[in-house]
Amino acid sequence: MAPVIEKLVDGFEVAESPHWDHKKQCLYFVDFVEGTICKYVPSTKKFSKAKIGDYNVSLVIPVKDKNNQFVVSLNNSVAIVEWDGESPNVSSVKKLYEVDVGTPNILTDGKWTMGGTPRTFNELVPENGALYSFSNNTTTSHRTGVNLSNGLAFDYKRGKMYYTDTFTFKVDQYDFDINEGTIFADKTIAQPGYSEADLVTHGSYETTPTGVTKIDHRANMKTIFTITNKEHFCDGMTLDADGNIWLAVFASSRVYQIDPFKPDTVLRTVELPAAQITSVAFGGPNLDELYVTSAHFTDRPTGESPGSIFRVTGLNIKGLPADEFII
Repeated sequence: MAPVIEKLVDGFEVAESPHWDHKKQCLYFVDFVEGTICKYVPSTKKFSKAKIGDYNVSLVIPVKDKNNQFVVSLNNSVAIVEWDGESPNVSSVKKLYEVDVGTPNILTDGKWTMGGTPRTFNELVPENGALYSFSNNTTTSHRTGVNLSNGLAFDYKRGKMYYTDTFTFKVDQYDFDINEGTIFADKTIAQPGYSEADLVTHGSYETTPTGVTKIDHRANMKTIFTITNKEHFCDGMTLDADGNIWLAVFASSRVYQIDPFKPDTVLRTVELPAAQITSVAFGGPNLDELYVTSAHFTDRPTGESPGSIFRVTGLNIKGLPADEFII
């Protein structure tokens, strides 16, 4: 049986970063341009949203064991807000982290990514962004020279992280250590005699006078999917319970299911009635429903139902519970 696609709610400029709250059985997401955090309850079809000042907001994640508290991005900062899920405004805002002060960079997408994200594509500053992590009052930069960070997705079972710099048209896989919270770790090979040909697949490296070769974090990077149509772009993603990637492909009307361990292998394609697909998340009581967000940039092809939230059922696949923020 073919998947069933429903339009749930529409009217968004750039809906992004869907997060399924399994406890409350509702979907949270943002409208990046409008600067709102949004909530949709499938069982009642009730929609609500709250404005947070004059900010671009690119992520909303519930705080674990804290009722009505959420981690959000506010331009280039990360904050905790309090919202009852119904009022048109949040009741409090407390900033936690701030990065790239004095630059036009804005936090992007929903899982701790950072890039030089504008309101329109024409304002993008090439290679001016970075990938950051935030933990224990510490901000760590893992990758610079980024155009537009997107993704992310973590496979804790296999120790992998998936990430895309949208304007490179590819999805990259990195080693990830959940115990240490580290994404990339420099590697040292105490083995003299390595040639440049041997090292070319290990990213950037240097050899000390004693013959010890040090390889940086790019040694862990492996490209597992590349879009060949340069008018389409990798955007948000999630994983299913089998470890496959579900990738939103902006400007294509498509979501791809990708096997990350067989490079460039598309297992399935879901076509939606909107061209500007931005992100995806599994939800529903059994985590077997795929929720899809989309945008409505008026200067680009839009499709039949731009700026809408969709639910896809009948995929016969389950996702994984979404992570909450732990204070």
